[in-house]
Amino acid sequence: MKVKLALAQMTPTLEDKEKNLQKMDKIITEAANREAQLVIFPELILTGYSCRDRYYSLAESIPGNSVKKIENNANRNDIHVIFGMVEEAGEGILYNTSVIVGPKGYIGKYRKKYLPTHLVFEEKKYFRQGYETQILETEIGKIGLMICYDIYFPEIARQLTLMGSQLIVCISASPATRRGYFETFISSRAMENTVFLAYVNLVGIEDGLIFWGGSRIVGPDGTIITKAKYDEEDLVTATIDYSDLKASRIAAPVLRDLRPEIYDELYQLSRK
Repeated sequence: MKVKLALAQMTPTLEDKEKNLQKMDKIITEAANREAQLVIFPELILTGYSCRDRYYSLAESIPGNSVKKIENNANRNDIHVIFGMVEEAGEGILYNTSVIVGPKGYIGKYRKKYLPTHLVFEEKKYFRQGYETQILETEIGKIGLMICYDIYFPEIARQLTLMGSQLIVCISASPATRRGYFETFISSRAMENTVFLAYVNLVGIEDGLIFWGGSRIVGPDGTIITKAKYDEEDLVTATIDYSDLKASRIAAPVLRDLRPEIYDELYQLSRK
């Protein structure tokens, strides 16, 4: 099965959901005009990343008003859309969430598991950690979702792969100081799991943070299939072929060669 993906590397207007939705609407339409079946936006694209206490007033339930607007656009353009937003799950309970909708409406969501709270990052101050891992069954394949800092932890991508994911989508708000880390991890997570990985990053400057862009699709053998520009907005498309997964897993049988007992040992070591 072949699927055409569009990576929407976008600069959001901080705290202006309506303006960002209008911009996303145009990009979704452009991606559909390029015959993409899935368009992917970065982490927290509805609001921007550096909102701090304003997250509380910007958060929405899922599905809510913004999700429904994107659903309508997905239906109009016969396309799937993945994007990041602040989810309100109760009074004062927020999650950093990735959402996927399709031509037939809302499909599912993923709540970020690992929340960076060091240096300039303050996510645990505002967000609750997510706990659920699931594969989203769609008309364009089995998709697993991750968000930004999750990619530092190889067990998440491994779990998604063992659950049957054909494509892992990691949306991100990575600052330029972390570019080297992410470029290494993106390729590593794809190769060590022999899986397709699409990474879409914010671009632009927010409150002194410079987001570097560099969005890309990496194949199961580590090949960079397409890559967006650094430091500026971009929309790139490429087609992936899920039949390539079998060939890669024969050539590099890492999944066959897993040693499950090591996970038990790792669990015990991590509890010390």
